[in-house]
Amino acid sequence: MPLHPQAEALRARRASSGAPPLYTLTLAEARAADLADIRAAAGTPEPVAAVEEHRIPGPGGELALRLYRPEPPGRPLPALLYLFGGGWTLGSPDTSDAICRRLTAEVGCVTASVGYRLAPEHPFPAAVHDCRAALAWLAGNAGRLGVDPDRLAVGGDSAGGNLTAAVTLLARDEGGPTLRHQLLVYPNTDHAADTPSLAEHDDPLLFNRRSVAWYWGHYLADPADGAHPHASPLRAPDLAGLPPATVITAEYDPLRDEGEQYARALRAAGVPVDERRYAGMPHGFFAMTGTLDAAADAQHYAAGRLREALR
Repeated sequence: MPLHPQAEALRARRASSGAPPLYTLTLAEARAADLADIRAAAGTPEPVAAVEEHRIPGPGGELALRLYRPEPPGRPLPALLYLFGGGWTLGSPDTSDAICRRLTAEVGCVTASVGYRLAPEHPFPAAVHDCRAALAWLAGNAGRLGVDPDRLAVGGDSAGGNLTAAVTLLARDEGGPTLRHQLLVYPNTDHAADTPSLAEHDDPLLFNRRSVAWYWGHYLADPADGAHPHASPLRAPDLAGLPPATVITAEYDPLRDEGEQYARALRAAGVPVDERRYAGMPHGFFAMTGTLDAAADAQHYAAGRLREALR
């Protein structure tokens, strides 16, 4: 279908503002512009019972970790580690604040968001190892955090979806923790992707194939690293034994096909998968609940899937 009218209006506002594509800016400019755009489109933040700021050990030093609670600490609750997007180059826990609040409230889970190290200052695999450390910390401190260690999930959007896939591979291969679910929102899954969706989406007013190349260029110190399954999960030789997945894609997204390819590969490996493509939507729509009705629907769908998995 054509670009949804609400998404078309968003595109028109970008055109009239004259805002340049992020990939034409300096890193500092792109990081500031990305956060400002996300906050402007996210709408009113969902109230939660508490938000806690923690400092946790990471493989390269301390990491910031934000914890959202749906109710005061008491009985153990399921927990979700949510990994923000931004091409491994932009972003912080502030990037996914509205998403984490909404999922915390709708799922009834404790949600953690970790400030993993960004590229190009810290290229692959720094972010993967930081996210793995955050999951281990969450599981290892479950008792004092009021978290049920037997009801854990990981999720993320875009690069956060890529990191989610990598973390689930590591958890499977390194002895846990056992995960109930993985939420993959338009994830990057293959550095060498050569798909119709990547070729056809080149609109400078939307996330496009040049955006994808810019982010990968920052993330990989050596392009050969893109063959590693923790960078390109679609290249993993074995996907069996991974947690059930929810995969969300967008029609007007250069990453659409590789996200759907990963869903098919998971299913072929015996992993239960539920997937949904949002027609007329561009990449990034999941965070735009204040602008796009489909974003609220997608977050509600994701919350329902997580709630069912973690109950």
